[in-house]
Formats: sequence, C-alpha cells, structure tokens
Amino acid sequence: MLKYLLDTNIVIYTMKNRPQQVKGLFQKHEGEMCISAVTLGELVFGAEHSQQVERNLTDIEALVARLEVLPLDSKAAYHFGQIRAALYTIGQPIGPYDMLIAGHARASGLILVRDLEKNNLPIKEYYKKAIDNQSVTC
Repeated sequence: MLKYLLDTNIVIYTMKNRPQQVKGLFQKHEGEMCISAVTLGELVFGAEHSQQVERNLTDIEALVARLEVLPLDSKAAYHFGQIRAALYTIGQPIGPYDMLIAGHARASGLILVRDLEKNNLPIKEYYKKAIDNQSVTC
C-alpha cells in the first residue's frame, strides 16, 4: 500500500546511493513509495541535459520499474492551486514543481518525503495543516 511520495531530490539521492541512510529507508519501505509524474519529468530533463544521457536514462528506467509513478490528475492540480495561493498570500512562493509535487502528495493522502537541508521550503506548515500526516524529512 502506498504511503510515501518521494520528492525529486530524495530520488536523486537514492539513485546516487547518498546519503546512505536514504538508501536504507528506500529498501525498508519498498512497496510503500511512489513518485509523481512531475518528478519523473524532472529526472528525464536532468538526464537529457547531463553528460551521460543514456546511462542516466537507463538508471531512471530501472528506478521507475521499482516505483509506481502517479499520473497528475485534476485533484492534484486543484491542491496545487490551493498551495500556490496560500504561499503567494503569505509572500513565500516557491518553485512550481515543488508546489505540484506537494499538491500531488496532499491530493493522494500521501506523506511527502523531501530534503529540508537542501530545500527548506515553506510548504511544511501549510501541508501539515491540510492533511493529518506531516511531511517526512531526511
């Protein structure tokens, strides 16, 4: 049963086997994790603009074979709009992909797993108020 939606940075850490604790958590919770189609798009973009395009695309395909990729639907888009409006109102807009992924997690009732050290985004408090779960940080 799906429980966690992985943010793009967490997926990249897992693919690069760093930090080691992320790889362990990935193995421990296999079958409970998924990614957004938005994350898949970000990964493919990064691979296409890398120096090792084919290798990186192969790595992405191997990852996608192990994780469910959730399609972006109208419910996720609606939640994205709410999050964007709330952050805009408080003067803390963030990147559109981060808001789409957060909206996707919230719409799906999943816990968003992201890296606060690299990405200290102001979505945490709004996200916690919006659903009974809270985002998990690594």
